[in-house]
Amino acid sequence: MKKLLTYLAATTILSGPAMAEEVKLGVLLGFTGPLESVAGDMASGAELAMAEVNESGAFLGGSTVVSVRGDSTCIDAGAATAAAERLISSERVSAIVGATCSGASTAVLQNVAMPKGVVMISPSATSPALSSVEDNGLFFRTAPSDARQGQVIAEMMVERGVKSAALTYTNNDYGKGLSESIASNFEALGGEITINSAHEDGKGDYSAEVASLSAAGGDVLIVAGYLDQGGKGIIQSALDLDAFETFVLPDGMVGDSLLAAIGEGLNGSYGVLPGSEGDVAATFAAMVDKAGFKVGPYAGESYDAAALILLAMQAAGSSDGATFKDRIMDVANAPGEQIMPGDLARGLQILAEGGEIDYVGASGVELIGAGESAGNFREILVEDGAQTTVRFR
Repeated sequence: MKKLLTYLAATTILSGPAMAEEVKLGVLLGFTGPLESVAGDMASGAELAMAEVNESGAFLGGSTVVSVRGDSTCIDAGAATAAAERLISSERVSAIVGATCSGASTAVLQNVAMPKGVVMISPSATSPALSSVEDNGLFFRTAPSDARQGQVIAEMMVERGVKSAALTYTNNDYGKGLSESIASNFEALGGEITINSAHEDGKGDYSAEVASLSAAGGDVLIVAGYLDQGGKGIIQSALDLDAFETFVLPDGMVGDSLLAAIGEGLNGSYGVLPGSEGDVAATFAAMVDKAGFKVGPYAGESYDAAALILLAMQAAGSSDGATFKDRIMDVANAPGEQIMPGDLARGLQILAEGGEIDYVGASGVELIGAGESAGNFREILVEDGAQTTVRFR
């Protein structure tokens, strides 16, 4: 059946109504808010894939791709919804790369994308709740669920001899889901969570929260928050009050801005973020360096989100969401010719000729379930004020 659909799509592309057009993709990320320091590199990653497709001249009969940015703010569901409405209704985007955060992604999906039939691929929304959310087949993500991240963090802590830990999380969908995953996995491995408490972003003083965490005690403090707001404030307050020396950093806490803000106080802390290794990672890093930005958190996943949208459009012979949404899982997984970063022109040509592809991309894409990444993680350690890679999991 897949081969028949591929053949029909190919004949549409080669013989018929695929006329050159301008296809707009929305890039809906948290350009302001608690992850604003990573949004720029994420957007550049998505736009790198678009530029590569434009350079090929092989997309939908010579069509071009244009990026239209919108600010999801990460934590303001109303602002994210309004930004998505503008992208879809005013800018007429055909699909959206985003949103950055889980709550914003859920709000945009339910309030705008589903009613209007627009495909979303988030590079970084990780809440386990998104695995089962009603989405009419329109929502995908190139980031793994926090159900998997919690397991990886728990295993990492046990391997380092941690017996007990205090845990604080940002009070939203992302923080709650991640904290529950970390706690349940750590306790299943014999560890003790001494306290599991929420914190609010945007406060100027976190001494009360840290006092409660310190009173509960623990070998380490797990901070399931955001590196540009509450998470950073918790760590700084914990260091000022001499409450904890070592911090466990989930994905939302990993980035250059936290290292710059905290400095040597982070030495010895460790954490994880999605990432891949080997030739795929090296190729993408070289592409990013040439393009003039850096491989920040979720930059590779953003490249992959945009690439998957465009390859699925090519496979379907259409930029209409109702038509190409069913081709995303096809182009993302075997069987087919493997497509690496920098190889999008070949992927487009194979699809135009009626062939099949297995998109690997910058993050080693393998979509499972309803359309989320199976998950590769990079374990990091902070030493001498710098983030180093320990290994991949």
